[in-house]
Amino acid sequence: MFEHKSVLLNEAIESLNIKEDGLYVDCTLGGGGHSEEILKRLTTGHLYCFDQDDHAIAAATTRLQDISDHFTIINSNFVNIKTKLHELGVEKVDGVLYDLGVSSPQFDEESRGFSYRFDGPLDMRMNQHQSLSAYDVVNNYSYSDLVRILYKYGDEKFAKSIARHIEQERAKKPIQTTFELVEIVKQAIPARARRTGGHPAKRTFQAIRIEVNDELNVFEKSLNDALSMLNIGGRVSVITFQSLEDKIAKYTFNEITSMPEIPKNIAVIPDNMQPRFKKVTRKPITATEAELQENYRSHSAKLRVVERVKEDEKE
Repeated sequence: MFEHKSVLLNEAIESLNIKEDGLYVDCTLGGGGHSEEILKRLTTGHLYCFDQDDHAIAAATTRLQDISDHFTIINSNFVNIKTKLHELGVEKVDGVLYDLGVSSPQFDEESRGFSYRFDGPLDMRMNQHQSLSAYDVVNNYSYSDLVRILYKYGDEKFAKSIARHIEQERAKKPIQTTFELVEIVKQAIPARARRTGGHPAKRTFQAIRIEVNDELNVFEKSLNDALSMLNIGGRVSVITFQSLEDKIAKYTFNEITSMPEIPKNIAVIPDNMQPRFKKVTRKPITATEAELQENYRSHSAKLRVVERVKEDEKE
C-alpha cells in the first residue's frame, strides 16, 4: 500500500494554470495525488510522470488508470527530464511540477531506512536499483567527507563529533541499522543540546539522504532543463520542504526574472532585455492553518511558481 497525502495540493494545481489540451510533467509522481488532479483537468492533453520508486509507480498507475489513459509514467530520475521527454518526441511543455523530499510511505517503511523513528537497514535510496546507499556513506566515507556532508547538507554544528564517533564505531564493526546510527549520533551530541531542537539525529539523516540521492545537484539541473522546455505561458511550480532546496528554487527564479542593468540613457527598455520569466508568487505559498492541523508534513512546505513570458533570444 502506498498512501501519501499530498501537501499544498490545491495551491500547486491551481498554480499550474492547466489547459485541457496542454502537456504537463509531474517530476515527483509518488502516490499520484498531484498527478491525479492534473489528469482530471486534461481532455486532449497529456501528463508525463517521473518516478524511480517501483512501489510508487505500481500504486500510482492503478490510481491514474481510473481517470484516463492520457498519461505516461517514466521510470527514471527527474534529472533526465529533457532526455526522456525528447525520446518521446516532446520538445516543449505547458507546466512542470516538483514536490520534493521523501514521501510518507518511504519514511514510514522500515526497510527503506529513511527514518530515525524506525529501526531498519541503512539504505535511504530513492532508486532501489542504484548501488550507493546510506550504509556505504556511513561505513566507507572518510572522516573529512562525513564532516563535509553533515555541515553542507545538514547544517549540523556537531558534525566533527558525529563523524569521529561514526569512525570509532565502524572500526569495531560495520554500522548496519538506523537505530545503531541514531545511538551513535546521540552519544556524539552533548546532553544539553539533545534536549532542544527536535530529534538529535534529524540533521544527520537528512544530510546522508541528500548525499545518497545527490538531491541538490539533481534538482538544480532538472529545474534548469524544465525551465528551458516551457512554452510561452507555461509554468514551473516547486514545493520544497527544507531550506537547501528552497534556496535553489528561490535563487534560480530570482535570476531568471531579474531585469539586467539598464544604461541611464535608455528611456525605453528594449524587448531583448526584458526577462524571459515572471514570478507568479512574489513570496512562497505556505500551508493554511487547516492543512497544518491535518498534515504535520506541511509545516515546512513552500510553493514557488514562475511563468515563461517570452522565448529565449536566438543565438
